[in-house]
Amino acid sequence: MADSNSETKSSNQMWGGRFASGPDAIMEEINASIGFDKKLYAQDIRGSIAHATMLSHQGIISAEDKDKIVHGLNTILSEIESGEFEYSRRLEDIHMNIEARLATLIGPAAGRLHTARSRNDQVALDFRLWVKEELQRTETALTGLIAAFLDRAEEHAETVMPGFTHLQTAQPVTFGHHCMAYVEMFGRDRSRVRHAIEHMDESPIGAAALAGTGFPIDRHMTASALGFAGPTRNSIDTVSDRDFALEFLSIAAIAATHMSRLAEEIVIWSTPQFGFIRLSDAFSTGSSIMPQKKNPDAAELVRAKTGRINGSLIALLTVMKGLPLAYSKDMQEDKEQVFDAAESLELAVAAMTGMVRDMTIRADRMKAAAGSGYSTATDLADWLVREAGLPFRDAHHVTGRAVALAEQKTCDLADLSLEDLQSIHPSITAKVFDVLTVEASVASRTSFGGTAPNEVRKQIAWWRARN
Repeated sequence: MADSNSETKSSNQMWGGRFASGPDAIMEEINASIGFDKKLYAQDIRGSIAHATMLSHQGIISAEDKDKIVHGLNTILSEIESGEFEYSRRLEDIHMNIEARLATLIGPAAGRLHTARSRNDQVALDFRLWVKEELQRTETALTGLIAAFLDRAEEHAETVMPGFTHLQTAQPVTFGHHCMAYVEMFGRDRSRVRHAIEHMDESPIGAAALAGTGFPIDRHMTASALGFAGPTRNSIDTVSDRDFALEFLSIAAIAATHMSRLAEEIVIWSTPQFGFIRLSDAFSTGSSIMPQKKNPDAAELVRAKTGRINGSLIALLTVMKGLPLAYSKDMQEDKEQVFDAAESLELAVAAMTGMVRDMTIRADRMKAAAGSGYSTATDLADWLVREAGLPFRDAHHVTGRAVALAEQKTCDLADLSLEDLQSIHPSITAKVFDVLTVEASVASRTSFGGTAPNEVRKQIAWWRARN
């Protein structure tokens, strides 16, 4: 029979080398969240001050205890912000770390702070406050990115470039119009941010563990003190809801997708083959062995951040999908995903705003490319409909023959002679050459939201009034 020492050794080995002290060490490792939720310290202290003030106002705790609690919490806030505060993993999370320090500072009065609340509604409050503040920062950042695009769009309202479908030259557009496409994208992102702030603008504190409390609290008072429109209306949903976090991650994923599409274009445009733009050294790197290389690393890294943000959304959706009401410890896995996505999104928006303002536009290369690939073919077809009275399907067929002839002659449509064009259809006159230049093409697209420079300027003015 094995002795007790060998049994202990065998037991410890079963738990793995990192956890030499056995299951207690594993439980501490898996249970502790202080390593990441200390990010919520300011929200936790702010919520506790509002809660203590309400408790005193309602006569649940004395004014003297409230004053001690508030003073102690402000002292802890100063300690954390100065780097003097010592966090303990043994105390699991930010809430218990602050509460333990408060007890050291003010004694028994600290124990009254947790009256009429639970860690369940406390963490729901802290996290909701943090996400709300992050959404407000995101709104500001997106507004800056939109402003950068509006400036470039105004600067290049008449700069002609090729418009693409399937990454094949389609029709001429202006670079200003292309920039305004991203204004629309990021404008929708900002609109989603604003709606999300409205959706989550309810205070969880006072829901307690899941059933509310028998103390005569005033949840409207704490909601107002914390800047919420009002309190949540169902205590069970309150402590089990993480829709606000999922909505933030969803918004972040969509915005990151938009930035990834832009990053892809920047990567393509900066290649020697396109040469539409140049990025300065501030947003590029060189090669370790190829001295001629200038790599658009900032754009590539923004493109890659999208994977991290999308992964965070999927991770939290998966955490939440099977949880019965109300609170489950699974929900501790919500914060790291949101924190990481928020950091990635902030960095990506800042980098993209910098690149949009930094890049040098090579209008000559854009214009040269705009006329390639018979990009004014649709203009020829439209002219045949307007001037020659052809049905569009017939005009499309005639234009296709003109393109084939130009290909045979290895020239652009505008370089075909009138005789060449009339050999395809006798109704074509010399006036057709007025629409076969890229400048004429973009100028003709005057429909609402079109690429004509004057229409682009109208859209810029509309957005400037709302940005």
